[in-house]
Amino acid sequence: MPTIRPISDLRNKTPEISKLCHDSGEPVFITKNGESELVVMSAAAYERDQARLRLYELLNAAEEDVRHGDRGIGVKRLAVLLRGAPE
Repeated sequence: MPTIRPISDLRNKTPEISKLCHDSGEPVFITKNGESELVVMSAAAYERDQARLRLYELLNAAEEDVRHGDRGIGVKRLAVLLRGAPE
């Protein structure tokens, strides 16, 4: 269940909002006049979400390559690359 707080809490209870973001690792949704206005999250949660987004983008690109007939590299070539051995 998302945490939702009024914008007055962001102004008056900033340390509490910060602690909530850090302790939960999840964003806090800020409302203004009952409408969604902002999303506040810890830097660690932001970095985690950005890394996840980059991974999803790479997976999506790989799926597109497969759909267009690209078979990628073989297992033997991958093993060579992972070992760092010259080809």
